[in-house]
Amino acid sequence: MARVYAIANQKGGVGKTTTAINLGAALAEQGCRVLVVDFDPQANATSGLGRNPHQEAPSIYEALLDQVPLEAVIVPLALPRLALAPAALRLAGAEVELVGLLAREQRLRRILRPVLGAYDYVLIDCPPSLGLLTVNALTAADGILIPVQCEYLALEGLGQLIRTIDLIRDNLNPSLRIVGLVLTMFDARTNLAQQVVDEVRRHFGALVFETVIPRTVRLSEAPSFGQPILQYDAHSRGAQAYRSLAGELLARDRGREGGTA
Repeated sequence: MARVYAIANQKGGVGKTTTAINLGAALAEQGCRVLVVDFDPQANATSGLGRNPHQEAPSIYEALLDQVPLEAVIVPLALPRLALAPAALRLAGAEVELVGLLAREQRLRRILRPVLGAYDYVLIDCPPSLGLLTVNALTAADGILIPVQCEYLALEGLGQLIRTIDLIRDNLNPSLRIVGLVLTMFDARTNLAQQVVDEVRRHFGALVFETVIPRTVRLSEAPSFGQPILQYDAHSRGAQAYRSLAGELLARDRGREGGTA
């Protein structure tokens, strides 16, 4: 049964989509069957994986509203073992449409259930907010990965996110846990970036992954070509960083299975 991880932070521009795409690709490269669920109305994970978010094909929006089964939405990608449940721009209306529905916070968990046996990992790319879509993602997830940008005010908003996680755990999903914090957009040329790394590690300790994702031109370019960095430039620093992150995540999960974490 798949591990379901939401990639969330209500602060925008911190590398959520970059992490969803490239961690998914790195896990697939290491032999895992991975489904990336684009749950952000901006649909950047969809376009970043080479799919057109403007097309009329069924998307996660239709699955969420029970118009089609999720299996009919999922598309295979060029990278073996990697698949996508694409978003469409019309997902922006889902928050309003879900309000009057029964068990509205659990729609995503329910539609994911039939496909979990086909994957080792499901990575949900969340919108940069703590609205109903993100609540659905956290209710469906076993854990949350939190990207943290290595820039000023990086810790701003994390307290609110952790309070939201506690509320979800208390009311909707008792098994939800923080899998780890991923430091992103690290610029080695600045003292500030290292100061942010040190402060995040001081606050969160072992929850912070050792791998730090660098800020690179190649990582920024890859989505415009509809490819993960492992396809766009497999030997770049960004590709190596996401391989390292995938290895860390796999090691943590194996350790947890073995009762050592």
